[in-house]
Amino acid sequence: MECGGRCAPRLFHGKSTGWGRGRAEHYAPLRFSHPSHFLPRALIDRIRVATLQYLIRPLDSFQDFEDQVRGLVMTAADYGCRLLVFPEYFTIQLITLSDTDCPVTEQVRRVADRAEAVRELLSGLAKQHKIYIVAGTVPVRLEPGSQRILNRSYFFSPTGHSEYQDKLHMTRFEREHWNVESGEKLKVFDTEFGKVAITICYDVEFPELTRAAAHAGATILVVPSFTDDRQSYLRVRYCAQARAIENQLFVLHSGTVGSLPMVPAVSLNYGQASILTPSDFRFARDGILAEGIPNQEAMVIGDLDLKLLAEARERGTVVPLRDSLQSAGFAATLTEVDLPPE
Repeated sequence: MECGGRCAPRLFHGKSTGWGRGRAEHYAPLRFSHPSHFLPRALIDRIRVATLQYLIRPLDSFQDFEDQVRGLVMTAADYGCRLLVFPEYFTIQLITLSDTDCPVTEQVRRVADRAEAVRELLSGLAKQHKIYIVAGTVPVRLEPGSQRILNRSYFFSPTGHSEYQDKLHMTRFEREHWNVESGEKLKVFDTEFGKVAITICYDVEFPELTRAAAHAGATILVVPSFTDDRQSYLRVRYCAQARAIENQLFVLHSGTVGSLPMVPAVSLNYGQASILTPSDFRFARDGILAEGIPNQEAMVIGDLDLKLLAEARERGTVVPLRDSLQSAGFAATLTEVDLPPE
């Protein structure tokens, strides 16, 4: 890929299609009971986005990391992207700047000691290139010197200002080996292109989180992930695609590729970045706007039509987000029924 920010990564492009011809055109519009909750109210109707298959590689210095990140941000900006997504734990390669033989709990805490340097780097790049950046995740200490660690995703605006979403559900490895703690709040971020939610890797496997964000008006879901094998990757990918369908929103999935052979705990990565859509006539075939070739360093780019999404939520072939208002009532009627043997 880019070496020191000089070479462009492999690019994959996608574009939202317009209204297709089919049965959906003959349906009368369905009006929401609370349209302000569901219908996007963005300042712009279309946005170009990029999501990364980020190459994890050994580093000789923090400058190597900075060059890699800077090159990717520059490339996304050159292609006219307004939003760029990095994957979960893309900062984990910083482990190679210290003793890779120390205990795994100490390794991740040494990466956390560089969290502020990472935040300052991405803040400066967002401001310089006037781009929104979801900076994957970086482990952070709850307070200086604390052994308590959170897995945090910073979201930068083009002014360099940042907010964050902490991972809420820890995998067994994070909890049992790295001793990473769960965050406490699910957030929705209000931007010029509408509301955005972030569910970090395992969090996307809990549909109630995305449903709550969609009910609050989110139209874009960002899913930074860090998976070591195909099964792990597919759990995240399948759930991400389900979230796009059932909540009628766009999903930006970013993953890691490459390896750190000298760090057994994170020696392997399996990833494929994608831009996912609802499944209806109006959108890309198979609900996949664009995706990369698995396990190759790449940047996946696509144009999101936010006006089209608003129309789909109002008068799509099906309107699952609106119809989900009934789900709580149905769930409350849950009844156990006995079927006797013969």
